[in-house]
Amino acid sequence: MKIYNSLTKSKQEFVPIHEGKVGMYVCGPTVYNYIHIGNARPMIVFDTVRRYLEYKGYEVNYVSNFTDVDDKIIKKANEEGVEPSVISERYIAECQKDMEALNVREATHHPKATEEIPEMIQMISDLIEKGHAYEVNGTVYYRVRSFPGYGKLSKKNLDEMQSGHRDILVAGESEKEDPMDFVLWKPKKEGEPFWPSPWSDGRPGWHIECSVMSKKYVGDTLDIHAGGEDLIFPHHENEIAQSEAANDAPFSKYWMHNAFLNIDNKKMSKSAGNFFTVREIGEKFPLSVLRFFMLSVHYRSPLNFSDTLVQAAKNGLDRILTAVDRAEELVEQLAQKPQTEERPEEQGYREQMKALVAKYEAAMDDDFNTADAIAAIFELVKLANITITGESSYSYAKELLDEIVQLCDILGIETKREEELLDADIEALIEERQQARKEKNFARADAIRDELLEKGIVLKDTREGVKWSKA
Repeated sequence: MKIYNSLTKSKQEFVPIHEGKVGMYVCGPTVYNYIHIGNARPMIVFDTVRRYLEYKGYEVNYVSNFTDVDDKIIKKANEEGVEPSVISERYIAECQKDMEALNVREATHHPKATEEIPEMIQMISDLIEKGHAYEVNGTVYYRVRSFPGYGKLSKKNLDEMQSGHRDILVAGESEKEDPMDFVLWKPKKEGEPFWPSPWSDGRPGWHIECSVMSKKYVGDTLDIHAGGEDLIFPHHENEIAQSEAANDAPFSKYWMHNAFLNIDNKKMSKSAGNFFTVREIGEKFPLSVLRFFMLSVHYRSPLNFSDTLVQAAKNGLDRILTAVDRAEELVEQLAQKPQTEERPEEQGYREQMKALVAKYEAAMDDDFNTADAIAAIFELVKLANITITGESSYSYAKELLDEIVQLCDILGIETKREEELLDADIEALIEERQQARKEKNFARADAIRDELLEKGIVLKDTREGVKWSKA
């Protein structure tokens, strides 16, 4: 298995630190509002990486944090006249609902920054003691030039940054020894949450939070650190500087970054009016479609979001779900029949199936190429549609169906169609139609079927009763 390592800018064979185990840290959201579809991409991508690693037999310690103290959280709390914790807890709960709807598995650990403050104070103290940090008027800064490897992830040169990129410097640089130094601890302002420390009552800087949480829940050296490419600089670069200086150990063997998401070929932004939350997209499309859409492009390629492209993804997903539904019905029927010997041609079909599974695995082994993996699933679907019939052997039909379901599951694609509760009016109409059929009032029964179709509900009469699906 090869992973593109952002640190070396090359694909490298994946060899974990401890055989059979993977320690993985993914930067999570700052919880001050509903998550947007840009947040959703790394959640979906790295959840899929985790699932595939588990499929390959690794025990994965998957850690993803919540940043629950931040200027944006404090601003929203002040606007609403509540404590910042009220805002963060509200949106952590909402984020978890969205992640569940996106079929993102619960992390092994979901640490919150505010619960790890003592460890942050300890790491900052260690950095001061080692000469990598210093305090000025209650603020603690990281001494960037004390760390020789600074810039190795982003490939930025300190001198060039200082002279040519003044816009990246933070406020208060007059206190600093060097304009590039960054904040580890800052004193409280009026109305802000704070914690006592040796330097001031205040709160940690953003970067130190992830260094501490990754160390506590994974270890000094991670197998994989992941996040969006917008985090490479300064966040991940600063994490490396802090962690390696404090722990005297490499911070992460492999760095993975997903590319940006654009809306109709433009960068997503509130000012441009093209900013969408996961909730808003969920009102137009099932979120299973959003997940499928995001995996239809390699994670390191920019992803362009548009209703047309998402609709095309929905059509593709429907092809898979329809094939699985059909195969399940046939497998169920075949299970009721006396078991027959496999048909001679089924051995050849099995070879095709095995070749397509190998194609899927080769795609995933090549830096988690989900686009090619999905292409292999479509070929398996085509094979199922052609070769699973009422005359198939149960063993062959069941094996092919199980393979499709498993390979979809690795991608987090649920093959069971969502069973949504019908509202009371539609339930009443279905019941009325059943009664009309019993009374042989077929005109009324047909009228109700047409009425339901207008509401987007398709009925199918089966031996087991009425089944329905969304049009």
